[in-house]
Amino acid sequence: MAPPPHAPLTPSQTAIIKSTVPILAAHGKTITTHFYASVLRSNPSLKSVFNNTHQATGHQASALAGALHAYASHIDDLGALSPAIQLITNKHASLCIQPAQYEVVGTYLLQSMKSVLGDATATPEVMEAWEAAYWQLADVLVAKEDALYKSTKGWDGWRDFRIARKERESVDITSFYLEPIEDEEEEMWFKPGQYVSVNIFVDELDGGVWQARQYSLSDAPGKGYLRISVKREAAIEIGEPRYMAEPGYLSNILHDRKEVGDVVRVTHPFGDFYLEEGEGGDDDGPVVLVSAGVGLTCLMSILKTVVEGGSKRPVAWIHGARDERSRAFRGQVEGMKGRDGGLKTVFFSSSPEEGEVEGRDYDVKGRVDLDRVGKDVLFTDNDKALYFVCGPTQFMLDVESKLKSFGVSGDRIKMELFGTGGVPKV
Repeated sequence: MAPPPHAPLTPSQTAIIKSTVPILAAHGKTITTHFYASVLRSNPSLKSVFNNTHQATGHQASALAGALHAYASHIDDLGALSPAIQLITNKHASLCIQPAQYEVVGTYLLQSMKSVLGDATATPEVMEAWEAAYWQLADVLVAKEDALYKSTKGWDGWRDFRIARKERESVDITSFYLEPIEDEEEEMWFKPGQYVSVNIFVDELDGGVWQARQYSLSDAPGKGYLRISVKREAAIEIGEPRYMAEPGYLSNILHDRKEVGDVVRVTHPFGDFYLEEGEGGDDDGPVVLVSAGVGLTCLMSILKTVVEGGSKRPVAWIHGARDERSRAFRGQVEGMKGRDGGLKTVFFSSSPEEGEVEGRDYDVKGRVDLDRVGKDVLFTDNDKALYFVCGPTQFMLDVESKLKSFGVSGDRIKMELFGTGGVPKV
């Protein structure tokens, strides 16, 4: 249950927070780096909450610094931060963040501000204003996370799932079918496009630490399992210390160490990127899915939901991969082409291997380029069309820009801003 809210900021405190925006621009990363070092030194149990890779690379400190700067800049217009708050609260719920942890974070964050900025800048008035501002934001996050937890209908925290199947989808992507150990007949419901957190114990890290990663669900909801499809990052040696900060370390553990019958801990599905039932007016508007690389996993869930649910709305699947070996789910996608309503597909191959033939193994050579996709596939003349985009950040921004140049309104374009620091534009 969410605790009662704190007192709101006063007008003078709001003005003080606005005045610190340039200070955060200049010193935000130093403050957040100091914060993570101090809070983890004094509270080592939080190492299981914070991503070790993002800590080692400084990505998490940069993300928090950016979030603080955005918050201070919009302290008098928090509505502008709604997309960022949706993103953050879903991630927090997926990691089982609890209200008591906000007390710890607030204490050490304010101490770091004071330590880095010094008494001349971090005056009592400034620190008092920032304490009030911190709790204003924390109250918003805690309330929204409480609502998310209540929506799970009793699925609290981590649950044990058994790996029922491992299925290779491409040269570097493997699907894991996860079945609940308790309530084995339970149907797994979620919104197509959402993700789960998977918790894995890493023996080699600091004497053994639980680490969680989010993975998109890649199948339709309502089945007796959850399916995640995980990309293996190459050239990572499990157990070798120098690789422990690499982004793909946990994915390699899943690929190399986790076998059928093994148990992993999983949270309830969350995420603000999904196809909502009834979305797009009267449910007959086209759905256009645009992805690159492993970004196709969450879109596969949307595709299978539309097709298996019997919808007759048109669907287009535009995907880019390195070559045919790297193209996941080809057989499953090809098998859907005969459905009512039609499925249009365009596959871009950036580096087709020798022997691969255009028109058979791929449709277009090169990276995804919407200028090379017909309007009959993009449905840009249909104001009911919805666009779901997932891939590297710059890829998504480029696709968004191109769609807007074709006349697609921004409210019909959804992007999966997955990584830490993927704060939506405000």
